[in-house]
Amino acid sequence: MTIEGAAAVEALIERSLAGDDAARRELLERHRDDLRRMVRARLDRRLASRIDPSDVVQDALAEASTRLDDFLRDRPLPFLGWLRQLTSDRVVDAHRRHITAQARSVRREAAPESWDDSRSALSRRLAADDTSPSGRLARQERIERVMAALDGMPTKDREILVMRHIEQLGAAQIAEALGCTPGAAEVRLYRALVKLRARLEGLDA
Repeated sequence: MTIEGAAAVEALIERSLAGDDAARRELLERHRDDLRRMVRARLDRRLASRIDPSDVVQDALAEASTRLDDFLRDRPLPFLGWLRQLTSDRVVDAHRRHITAQARSVRREAAPESWDDSRSALSRRLAADDTSPSGRLARQERIERVMAALDGMPTKDREILVMRHIEQLGAAQIAEALGCTPGAAEVRLYRALVKLRARLEGLDA
């Protein structure tokens, strides 16, 4: 992350440890919009209209508030990385609650293979647009190729591609989530793109 961003987070953490309630609230609210984009990227499209990303984020931040003292004491992850982990868990819970509450209607749809739709969202984003009938068919084929290539990549590489291309996070925000410098985040993103291109070329071969 940037020096300014890191300093701001550290200052809020220190004030929170000292019992400053305003700092705790600011620390938790700092990434609400980023987390909302994260949730929107991961909701299965067939359920996205029934689950409000803001509600999922609110649940995650409420849990973070109750667990913040433990986090501040141990610091097992970068703060944003910790929030993203809690939010990812809440995405899973939200899907499960919806399926339990709406079991009959959901059974009429094909069950999602995964709670996380970011893989297909990323594939759609990376495939070129073409609105003609033949173009749409070709685009669907490209999407399937990209999805096949992503399936064979390490989770950490897929995740950084989603953060950049779906969540639209900049290098500083990605660095804050990963606990590294923006330069290191850019290197990791570049390497992930290289791996994806190599896998696509391998599929073509």
